[in-house]
Amino acid sequence: MGLSELQATRRQKVDDLRAAGVDPYPVRSGRTHTVTEALALFEGEEAAARPAPADMAAGGEAVPPADVETAEPVTVAGRLMTVRHMGKTAFGTLRDGSGEIQLYVRRDVVGDGAFAQFLKLFDLGDVIEATGKVFRTRAGEVSVRTTDVGMLTKALNAPPEKWHGLTDVETRYRQRYADLIANAEVRRVFQVRSRAVTATRRFLDERGFLEVETPTLQPLYGGAAARPFTTVHNALDQTLYLRIADELYLKRLVVGGFERVYEICKDFRNEGIDRYHSPEFTMLECYQAYADYRDVMALTEDLIVTVARETLGTLQITYLGQAIDLSPPWPRLSLRQAILDRSGVDYVAHAGAESLLAAARAAGADVATGTVWPKIVDELLKQCVRPTLIQPAFLVDYPVSLSPLAKRKPDDPTHVERFQPFIGGAEVGNGFTELNDPLDQLARFQDQRRDREAGDDETMPIDTDFVNALMYGMPPTGGVGIGIDRLTMLLTDQDGIRDVVLFPAMRALPPESDPMAPLANVEP
Repeated sequence: MGLSELQATRRQKVDDLRAAGVDPYPVRSGRTHTVTEALALFEGEEAAARPAPADMAAGGEAVPPADVETAEPVTVAGRLMTVRHMGKTAFGTLRDGSGEIQLYVRRDVVGDGAFAQFLKLFDLGDVIEATGKVFRTRAGEVSVRTTDVGMLTKALNAPPEKWHGLTDVETRYRQRYADLIANAEVRRVFQVRSRAVTATRRFLDERGFLEVETPTLQPLYGGAAARPFTTVHNALDQTLYLRIADELYLKRLVVGGFERVYEICKDFRNEGIDRYHSPEFTMLECYQAYADYRDVMALTEDLIVTVARETLGTLQITYLGQAIDLSPPWPRLSLRQAILDRSGVDYVAHAGAESLLAAARAAGADVATGTVWPKIVDELLKQCVRPTLIQPAFLVDYPVSLSPLAKRKPDDPTHVERFQPFIGGAEVGNGFTELNDPLDQLARFQDQRRDREAGDDETMPIDTDFVNALMYGMPPTGGVGIGIDRLTMLLTDQDGIRDVVLFPAMRALPPESDPMAPLANVEP
């Protein structure tokens, strides 16, 4: 009850295997080589068997003998992807995490019983192992001349159909495991993501940064403009928040004497889902004492260029059909001038929210009534400027009210030393010269509270402990946060954040429309 006809048929094969004395889910595998290792072993022995130039006829080619095979058998293991039956011979394709190899299975080699079992009880998607010497068939296919084939995991679900694959977007996100089985491109995306994170760590480690861990559950959230997820710790009888950023804790560490620190962590923001936003996402944040936003801008540029070169081998990428050159140096553009050039609005000329709102709407921006002044500036940036920044560029120098944790510019106290890198029409980071004046920081927090009272529910609360930390003295510091998900989107040419997150947040299906719900009634 609850199994489909196909699942029920495969489940019967589980029973048939057990009846034949075969464990369909054995404890151990006897794998000796990955597919890539087995192929390399054969290619090495094949190359060694090629005749030396002195032994070749004039004009001849160094072709190895047709009967070359590895001296010793190998055991490979992986998922059975294809099977072709041709009389007394069967051909299969085995795939593991490193690649694919053909299995050459003959009845007179493996025996009548094992051959029949392979054809009748083994299905596509099963995880199997095969033992034999590696050779090249007359058709030129490197294969395992199988002497023994065994079941490692009997699959009750068939893999997605090879040619059409798993195309339904909802199913791909909800069943990422099936998506990875079916789509080589999806596997490539997450391999690139992993290499990008590794390259990021190596880049920072080599420059003397210390990787640290800060709390995910925090007694007070801060470090960004966002609504938090709230929970309750029963034993402490205390409200806690999933972090929206790790910035304030990392800067506490700079106060404590760690001059270069970074963290790659999950942040959580109780916000909507779109192509750039997810309630759970991965951020890199790093902080460098005795540096300012110019230093950190250079670090950011160098980091992204290095990661791209190490993961892709090039700085010339294509993102959503647009050719992008990541080669440095990237231009620096003031936020004020960029908004003025692209919308005609000079926000400095509009001190009040109502005046700026009218100017923004006149420029074509869609801004809700009641939006506070800094949010209107942010909407002008998002709607008028961001889509035009395809090639890498830094926007610099933001209004104080839009940047409550950044240090004021010495020559213009209405603006702060802040930058954001943009590539492909997307913001991929945020950095600034860190505010280290504790009383100025307290005043900024109080301004945030007034904005909250005016209707902005994404402002930060007053973090008195952070202010107290600053009172011990934080050296001049520059910091930056870079979105790992958005950077991966660029490196892999993916349109949405859910395409670069292995298990993205999804709305729960009602029981009546959940195809998995009947499994709850299956008798084991």
